[in-house]
Amino acid sequence: MDPPGEGESHPGPVGAAGTSDFEYLLPPGRIARYPAARRADSRLMVLRRSTSEVEHRRFRELPELVAPGDLMVVNDTRVFPARLRGRKPTGAAGEVLLLRPVAGGDGTTWEALVRPGRKLKPGRVMDVAPELSVRIVDARPDGRRIVRLEGDLTVGKALERFGEVPLPPYLDREPEPGDRHRYQTVYARHAGSVAAPTAGLHFTHGLLAEIAARGASRCAITLHVGTATFRPVEVDDPAHHVMDAEYYTVPESAAEAY
Repeated sequence: MDPPGEGESHPGPVGAAGTSDFEYLLPPGRIARYPAARRADSRLMVLRRSTSEVEHRRFRELPELVAPGDLMVVNDTRVFPARLRGRKPTGAAGEVLLLRPVAGGDGTTWEALVRPGRKLKPGRVMDVAPELSVRIVDARPDGRRIVRLEGDLTVGKALERFGEVPLPPYLDREPEPGDRHRYQTVYARHAGSVAAPTAGLHFTHGLLAEIAARGASRCAITLHVGTATFRPVEVDDPAHHVMDAEYYTVPESAAEAY
């Protein structure tokens, strides 16, 4: 597992495409705010490498494109209810987005984003519920906070009861109870992401069984998706776009399968 570190940028090849080359008009009405009623009914674009032909199909047709001996690598990270809303002693609303536990801690101390940042300073407390408060312990130069969860419940039970799934901002809606199930892959195992690996949301257990029946194998790695996935690219040269480090695990079995 790689430790978190400072983001880096690397020079790209000469003549590489710039961000502006990929600009296009996306009407807000074309952004799906809710998933398809059935996961596998989502649309699927297929590019034939041999002919550069593009096909528009449905995700449920994916098994037809799989050949015996193919290996499918999935990301088994699990989105956890990382967003906590509460109020300061003054009554003003506040919000904390947990990112990851502080290394070497007891699980109650986390790196987090807070809002409003100018109000939630070290020493301040945000009350989420009678059983849970969030204390701001420290402030980092990048604006993030170190926070401590305080209360009678274990961290797991507190997040399960009071946490919300942090939906992508472009969905432009409040979380709903069904999001805990639908904003999760069917093979999610290891909690740690604040965003789902969205390409995997369309798989179903039945679809995975069909793929296996066609002679393909499957292995899993874990990459915990961080908030940088929502960060817009604001430079024209993608090589200068700085990303945050993310945790990942590649099991020996997955490396051997690959």
